[in-house]
Amino acid sequence: MRRKLLPLCLVLLLLLSSCGGKEEPPVEETPSASPTPVAELTPEPTPTPYDGPVSPLSGLPIGEEWVNRRPVAIMLNNLKEALPQMGQSQADIIYEVPAEGGITRMLGVYQSLDGVGKIGSIRSARPYYLELALGHDAIFIHAGGSEDAYSKIAQWGVAALDGVRGPYMSNSENGNLMWRDPERKKSYSLEHTVVTTGESIIQRFAGYTNLRQEHREGYVYDMAFAEDGTPAGGSPASQIEVPFSNYKTGLFTYDVGSGLYLAEEYGKAYIDGNTGEQVGVTNVVIIKTACRNTGDKLGHITVDLSSGGTGYFACGGKVIDLTWSKSYPDGQLYYKDLDGNPITFGVGRTYVCVVPTDRTVSFS
Repeated sequence: MRRKLLPLCLVLLLLLSSCGGKEEPPVEETPSASPTPVAELTPEPTPTPYDGPVSPLSGLPIGEEWVNRRPVAIMLNNLKEALPQMGQSQADIIYEVPAEGGITRMLGVYQSLDGVGKIGSIRSARPYYLELALGHDAIFIHAGGSEDAYSKIAQWGVAALDGVRGPYMSNSENGNLMWRDPERKKSYSLEHTVVTTGESIIQRFAGYTNLRQEHREGYVYDMAFAEDGTPAGGSPASQIEVPFSNYKTGLFTYDVGSGLYLAEEYGKAYIDGNTGEQVGVTNVVIIKTACRNTGDKLGHITVDLSSGGTGYFACGGKVIDLTWSKSYPDGQLYYKDLDGNPITFGVGRTYVCVVPTDRTVSFS
């Protein structure tokens, strides 16, 4: 009996050892990876809106000392043979108006003269340019004038500084408020050589104690501005063609990148001779009015700036119709849309074209 039990016990022992299996090695815990630090994004600083003084003629930033100053209005020559003009691109407002023989001249109106270089060439006055200057309560700088202009200067009490019949001209550079530029004298006719500079005007005016240089108390030039002056409901006006006469047609092409209308005349870019750059403006205004020959032997004309009329306002590549009005002789020009609302201009410089009523302005 014992012999039978022994083999049975051995079998049981073998079975128990085979069921036990091998001991699993301990699982090593993999240390958790440290989270990748997330860079903190620094928010872009919000630009602080400019809230300082601005030019009442352009809405552009200006030194506080200039805000209530009378602007300076300067007669600019625009004959082909007198080009390029200089310093006109820094005027707050450029007025271009026909003169005798179909030529045009410009009146550049500057609220501030800081940083304005050479300005010219300076030419003679006509009565309607005086009306434009008076509309700004401006100090008027010119070199000569028609007899009618001289008569109106006295009659209207224009603050006019004349380089021909007045003591404001020199033959040496910076020898007076105006002078005949030595460089231009080498290649231009003498009448195309009269210039000044912003710095010269500032320096000379400091000594003109009998010249009122501030606006009278309570004076306001009524002109509203917006960062985007594109007229609501305007028609496309990427290009504007303004025929002043058979001699002169102006062209304005809208540049989307700069938001400016770039000016051309005589089939070429309208250049500022100081910088060599094309003149660009934010706003283009065209007003239509009667321009009539006076019948004198010099071919002088009259330009009606007091009866009011129609025209156009372009900004941001769009154009609308407008109506304009001006009190004779010293009221400012007012512009309204066809609903009677004052025009809001884009912040920037303005180019005003005065054209005869029989001329067709085109837009494309």
